[in-house]
Amino acid sequence: MTDAADIVVVGLGPAGARAARRAAEAGFKVIALDRRAAAGTPVQCAEFVPAMLGQELSALDGVTRQYIKSMLSFVEDDDPDEKTDFPGRMIDRRAFDARLVEDATRTGANCRFNVKVDAVLPDGQVRLSGGETISARVVIGADGPRSRVGRALGRENADVVETRQITVPLLSPHEATDIFLSERYPGGYGWLFPKGETANLGVGVAADARHALRELLDDLHERLVDEGRVGEDVLGFTGGPIPVGGRLDPVGRLGNVPVLLAGDAAGLANPVTGAGIASAVISGTLAGEAAAAWLGGDEDALTDYEDELAALFDRALARALKRRKQLLAAYKRGGPTPTDLRNGWIGYAPYWTDEEIPRKATRTTHDLLEA
Repeated sequence: MTDAADIVVVGLGPAGARAARRAAEAGFKVIALDRRAAAGTPVQCAEFVPAMLGQELSALDGVTRQYIKSMLSFVEDDDPDEKTDFPGRMIDRRAFDARLVEDATRTGANCRFNVKVDAVLPDGQVRLSGGETISARVVIGADGPRSRVGRALGRENADVVETRQITVPLLSPHEATDIFLSERYPGGYGWLFPKGETANLGVGVAADARHALRELLDDLHERLVDEGRVGEDVLGFTGGPIPVGGRLDPVGRLGNVPVLLAGDAAGLANPVTGAGIASAVISGTLAGEAAAAWLGGDEDALTDYEDELAALFDRALARALKRRKQLLAAYKRGGPTPTDLRNGWIGYAPYWTDEEIPRKATRTTHDLLEA
């Protein structure tokens, strides 16, 4: 069995749904595929987005569960340091993803779930696990950090952080994101993100330390239970990899078919914070627009897409990647000190002081992507 489309989008998270919507709005036949049973299920992130994203995306209005005012950074056993100007939102990621898919469907995109992509072939055809193939004039890979589309191009996220997160009762109102920085979390950190009457509690570490995740999260949970901040019950569980190696080349070809990567598939998550929702939304939007423009006869659209990603993301990613490497290097010297931990985190001024990193971005969205 075969099918055909102008544009095939693989993955229907925020990047894929936005790409599908933009391409369908331009009048092209779009088929978008996702192996999950439904949009946003299971949730595999901490669900925090910066406040500025709300100016770009009205879909956040109906899925916001709590507003965030500040960030507290707990370094080892020290009292927390507060960053007061840190506005954001905690969202219902399942509802958010579903709304983006609804928007894409309403504009004409054919969004299909429970569809597993078996392979992306050298000629650009997308082969499904049931044997069906779909041919396209453009393929967009928005299928996460282990992207099959990226693998077909030879572009894979080589460096990831592994995460484990539980949802727990929050025993008193809280309007800050809590960050736990410790030598015990190599290549990552712990977090408590409040969501009304519950909170997302998690830990991320470098891939070679993932065997310790369960114990580390259990210890953090026990600590916060003893402090009377959260309840003992575990209301939900999730986890997964986050790319932390920096941006991949987002444009390639399979045969005569142009291929664009967006979101985590393009390595756009921040290497220090792991934040990736904003970059997924923005890159997915740009990918859909670029694919439509190229099909419409704009020969520079693909190059422009890559240039735009570089302008928006490279400075923030370069800084974060440098800080990440500096902190990991401290483990080879016997382990990071509290000063090392502070210098490597966005809540402290030394993180931002680096004249060696060029400033390329000019878009107003740049500042929100830094975090």
